[in-house]
Amino acid sequence: MPESLHFDPIDIERLRMLARLTPGGRIRLMLSARELAVGLLRGCLRRRYPELSTAEINLKLLEELERADQTRSRFEPVL
Repeated sequence: MPESLHFDPIDIERLRMLARLTPGGRIRLMLSARELAVGLLRGCLRRRYPELSTAEINLKLLEELERADQTRSRFEPVL
């Protein structure tokens, strides 16, 4: 690993909080994170393609998500 990569220290309290979540709480947290990620991506696409309509931005968003899914599926899962 290159020496220029540094990671933040592990937040033990956050890990404990996540461990206490119910399955429903974990799903809510995951959906909330997904909503944030999709909103950020939609904002990037809006800035990159200001001439497109909302429907066209949504199609671009779906294309980006599909591309990311295809990229991810090329790699073996880490077990």
